[in-house]
Amino acid sequence: MEVASRAEMVAFLESLGTAEVEHSGGDFLEHLCAVHDLLLARGASARVAAAGMFHSIYGTERFQGFTLPLDQRERVRELIGERAERIAWVNCVMDRAMFDAAVAEALDGAASATVRDREGGEIPMSAEEVRDVAEVHLFDWLEQVERAASDQPGGWGYRRTAYRQMAELVGQRGQWLYGAVFAREPAVR
Repeated sequence: MEVASRAEMVAFLESLGTAEVEHSGGDFLEHLCAVHDLLLARGASARVAAAGMFHSIYGTERFQGFTLPLDQRERVRELIGERAERIAWVNCVMDRAMFDAAVAEALDGAASATVRDREGGEIPMSAEEVRDVAEVHLFDWLEQVERAASDQPGGWGYRRTAYRQMAELVGQRGQWLYGAVFAREPAVR
């Protein structure tokens, strides 16, 4: 299945009221679009960029300002495809600490992983899925860290090791963007 156009994805998200929801110093729709655009600009596939557009549509461990009910997953699948929707869904429901461990295992060569969702259910993932979710998750944080760090527990240091490992797993484009963004981190006084 082809991924819907950016305009079609934006129209769908607008119809849900995402532009009315505050998120990291702007609105939720702006953030979703910015993650999508950043992924594309740095060479991600259309599928991964589409997952980035919907990366927190069902709410996440830290963002519950907007949550599309999970019974609406089929609507999202019809728009962006099954694979992109699964990447977005995993990003929404995963237990972040367990995902961080899966990233470390992938760096050590693991061919698959099982992460838990926040309710304790198991999510089996291939190494490629771990990498795709890592790419979306990393670019989500890198897109907003400069605006959100002052409001987030841990600020710039929030899950620093995990994000560095995600950048390594993603490869050159992830490492480059990680370095470029964190080079702008304010000096500690």
